[in-house]
Amino acid sequence: MAQTAPVSDWASDFDVMDPQYLADPFSIWDSLRETCPIPHTNRRKSSWMPLRYDDVTAIAHDIEHFSSLKVAVIPADEDEDPNENFDGPNLEYGLPPISADPPLHTWTRRLLLPWFSHKRVDSYVPLTRDLCRHLLDGFSDAGHADAAGDYAQQIPVRVIAGILGVSPDLSDTFTGWVRDILEFADDAERRQRGAEGLLNYFLSQLEERRSRPGDDLLSELLTTEVDGKPVDDGIVLGMAALVLIAGVDTTWSAIGSSLWHLASHPEDRRRLVAEPGLMPTAIEELLRAYAPVTMAREVTQDFEYHGCPMKKGDKVLMNFPAANRDPDAFADPDIVQLDRAHNRHVAFGSGIHRCAGSNLARMELQVALEEWLTRIPEFSLAEGEQITWAGGQVRGPRVLPVVFP
Repeated sequence: MAQTAPVSDWASDFDVMDPQYLADPFSIWDSLRETCPIPHTNRRKSSWMPLRYDDVTAIAHDIEHFSSLKVAVIPADEDEDPNENFDGPNLEYGLPPISADPPLHTWTRRLLLPWFSHKRVDSYVPLTRDLCRHLLDGFSDAGHADAAGDYAQQIPVRVIAGILGVSPDLSDTFTGWVRDILEFADDAERRQRGAEGLLNYFLSQLEERRSRPGDDLLSELLTTEVDGKPVDDGIVLGMAALVLIAGVDTTWSAIGSSLWHLASHPEDRRRLVAEPGLMPTAIEELLRAYAPVTMAREVTQDFEYHGCPMKKGDKVLMNFPAANRDPDAFADPDIVQLDRAHNRHVAFGSGIHRCAGSNLARMELQVALEEWLTRIPEFSLAEGEQITWAGGQVRGPRVLPVVFP
């Protein structure tokens, strides 16, 4: 059972699921960065959390000492046998390439990259734009909406469904599974329910593709050979699950956080409306300021990093959002500058595990904001309504009430 006591010392007992951290991690990072830039905790599992840009990027590139086989920020049940409650292919491969080290990481990533190339992503733009307009049709005349639930959360899941060749009608089901897996770290039953639902669904889809292949990622993976052999079903299953999990929650969190910013910063909102050509640069700045994802690495051997006595099996939480707020890497890091010229942010990670779907995420974020601002150029946070933030692995608004004329 995970500890639930309030945090008394963030340097030696941090908790990324603490309500204070979920509501405002930024002030905690700022305080720690000056006094203890790599805090430690024994909650759930011995874990370290680098907060400086240079430390995060250095560790991301050090695959000798920091393995990606277990990437969950909240360890939960990842040490258990993944096949114990699943009647299907061998799941020991996890979710490659994100939870794999070379060489498995190398060739599974290579199989995914063409599906997220600039050219391929450009072909998804009309679908994404039509989807955003359809969603806006549903509430733009109402004067109010949940910008997270009614809009941000509805976009990536449907785009990813098209890539995987699965029914977009199941988008609410997919969303539920992803949230079960990522957001409820201390609820083992709910996590298992989400994982089993997702894996069993994709298992049935694999059988269907064998008899009726289509022009989709699942069909391609089933007909691909590596070193003269077909890709193991367990790897195909893990890759499909990864595309859904990583491609859904991360992007809807980025869209939601960006809408939160524009709702609460009217000067930035009006500038984007007046200067639509600024959008690509603004997207990079919003990604920097509200990077949603923290990943984990596992220490491969006893190792001292900058005075921190890391032990084999310890977790290292790759806090990319904190790295993006490091004043040594970015001038005025807590100020969103829509025209920030130099922006080497790590919202998509760093090193060999940098997000393979970054082109898709950028496109979805840009199209979602463009269509919203075209239809609803003036909007603000609903006064007196509560905003709910999720955190841990992925931070973003889950309930975001806004009002507009």
